[in-house]
Parts: sequence; C-alpha cells; structure tokens
Amino acid sequence: MTSPGFDPLRVRADFPLLDQQVNGYPLVYLDSGATSQKPRQVLDAETDFLTRTNAAVHRGAHTLAAEATELFEDARHTVAAFVGADEETLVWTHGATEGLNLVAYGIGNASAGRGGAASAALALRAGDEIVVTESEHHANLIPWQELAARTGARLRHIPVHDDGTLDLDAAATVIGERTRILAFPHVSNVLGIVNPVAELVALARGVGALTVLDACQSAPQVPLDLPALGVDLAVFSGHKMLGPYGIGGLYGRREVLEALPPFLTGGSMITTVTLDAADYLPPPHRFEAGTQPVSQAVGLAAAVRYLDGLGMPAVHAHEKLLERRMREGLRPLPGIRMLGDATDAERVALVAFEVEGVHAHDVGQVLDSRGIAVRVGHHCAQPLHRRFGLTASVRASASVYNTLDDVDAFVDAVAGVRDYFGVTV
Repeated sequence: MTSPGFDPLRVRADFPLLDQQVNGYPLVYLDSGATSQKPRQVLDAETDFLTRTNAAVHRGAHTLAAEATELFEDARHTVAAFVGADEETLVWTHGATEGLNLVAYGIGNASAGRGGAASAALALRAGDEIVVTESEHHANLIPWQELAARTGARLRHIPVHDDGTLDLDAAATVIGERTRILAFPHVSNVLGIVNPVAELVALARGVGALTVLDACQSAPQVPLDLPALGVDLAVFSGHKMLGPYGIGGLYGRREVLEALPPFLTGGSMITTVTLDAADYLPPPHRFEAGTQPVSQAVGLAAAVRYLDGLGMPAVHAHEKLLERRMREGLRPLPGIRMLGDATDAERVALVAFEVEGVHAHDVGQVLDSRGIAVRVGHHCAQPLHRRFGLTASVRASASVYNTLDDVDAFVDAVAGVRDYFGVTV
C-alpha cells in the first residue's frame, strides 16, 4: 500500500504522454532518472506564459515586462521554498551541469585572483585537494578534473563497497587537512542509494572544506531541506522533477555565493559598466548573465506546486513501494545482478542491473518491444561501471506516475530476456 490519499492512477491521468501505446503495448515509462514526464499543469503553465505574458525580464518598464518579471521571481521563491531555501540563495541555471560548472569555474576565477579579498578564501593552490566519490555522474566529476588541472590541485575519490554504499572509513582518511572541496551525490544515479549527507558534511566541516551536493536524483523523490542538510552548495535539474528542459537551480549559502566570482558575464548581472571595468550585482543575479529561461522557470514552479500538492512524504513513500517491488521482483531471477544491492540502505525508485550473457542494449530493445522504456549504457558514470566490471547496465527508474502494474510488467519482461536470447549459463 502507498500513502493514504495518493492515487497513482489519478496522478498518471495528469500526464498526457503516458496515454499511448508503444509497439502495441501500453507505455510503461521507467526512464524518469534521465528525464521525467510533464503533467498538464506544467505544460499549461509554460504555454500560458508564452501566449499571454512573454517578455524579457528585468529589462523593461512596460506592462508585459513587469508581469513577466513578477512571474519569474515568484517562480524563484516557489522553487527555493521547495528545497527549504530563501529566494536570494537560489540561482537559475540551465541545469545541474551548468550549475556545477558555474561553481568550479567560479572557484577557478577566485584561484586566479578575481573577486578580491572576499573570494580569496575559495582559492585553490597547488597541493590542495578536491574530493569526489567513485559513484559520480560525469557532471560532478569532469568540472573538478578541469579545475584541478587549472590550479594544480589534486583530485581524490571516496570508494564504494561491493554493495554500493560509500566506504566511510576510507572517506575519513581521504578527507584531510588538504581537502578544500568535497563534491558528492545525494543519490547515485546508478545505485539509487541515498548517501549519508550528515556524516560527509561533518567530515568536510572538520577540515574547513566546501561541500557541493548533486541533488538531481533526490529532488523529485525525497523531501529536501538543503540548508538543514548543511551543504554549502547544491544543484538540481528541472527536467528530472516533472519540469521543463533547460532549467535548473544552484543553491548556495548566502556567504558562499557572495564570495564566489561569476562564471558567465554580460548583461543583466551588472550594476555599473565602463569601457575598462564592471561592478556586479549581488547574488543570485550576479550569476544570471544574458537572457534567462523565463518560461522554463514558470514551468518548474508549476512542477514544484504539483509535487507539493501530492505531498513529498507521500511521493517518497510511493516511490519506496515501487523500489521494493522492483528489487524483490528482480532478485530471484536467474542471471540478474543488481548494482549496489545493499539490503539496508535508504533508496529511491531506481535500480541498475546486468543480465548475464546479454548486452544491456539488447535487453533494452527487448523491453522496448513490449512498450517498456528503460535506460541502457553507462548512465554518465563510467568509473562506477568500471568498478563493477561493466561497460553498461540497464536502469529502470520510476516516478510518481508509475504503478505496481508497471513494475510487474517490467519484471515479467526482464524474466524472459535470457530465454529470448537462448542464454542458459
């Protein structure tokens, strides 16, 4: 049973894309970890803005510009509240990848002497250390690789155990007096495991390191209060949480954002410009150069209101139900190896697995032939797959609109894959 009052069939009816057949079967969409579907409320909000209020924000005195600016900033307030933050601490980005690059390049600018005395505390020097985990999405790995290369810092990582949980004993050793940045996922996009944020933040605080959280997989499924988690910075993407493409958020503690030099520069993020120099606005607008994703922000606010209307505790309870059904269905199947199958870990509704003797892409094609959409490949996490001796896996990730029948159809299809290919070993 899911939480009282949560009706996944009623929720599903709000998502028009799901009302179709694929290859003669009712669509079972289990790729929400990559991109979630959008309810009518989000589609209508963005369409309404574009057809009634479309105008550049912060740049005009006419009525439409004022209305567009009000909707844009109201969206910031709404989304910030969803993650427990004040609106002054939420920067609009085009997605989590841009947010992480904004932070990494901003720290790089501080390391190059930009930003003055306030930014000096963020500067990296040769011999300083940046720590990530072995389970990173590439978006929370490559920017730090690049920053290390530019500054002479050393990049280190916290390993994962065979069951997918982080090795906290190793973390206590890796995070040391030279650590300046600790970047890690709230939830692994391959393992589905919720990482121990409090323990990791405590280790980082103990050595004065900055913490950067990838909340892409947790924001749609777990009630979030980023300030309460104690992280310095965090990112999330709208398209994974029922919102539009091209919009995301960067949360930052006020004093950290005030110290961080901008990454993108140009119009809208300045106070005074001469031919020789410029003065920048305070956060969050300091980091929002150029034309902003206005209709997308309005759509994301609608997505947040939709999730709030369902109740995030109820959403989390429903997705835990789906997660248990997926794992309990896959576990007894012969030839199935789930990645990170820790039995006592907190999880979201996401599971990646290998079908022994069958390539992940072939598994995906068999499932697609039965109308079941899953992800195949390395899921932008090659080092983690390498850790488990794989180049690719199959990933099923559920959302609020999925039902137990969806999960059962998925498990039934997986159960027939090895027979389909004649694999008996």
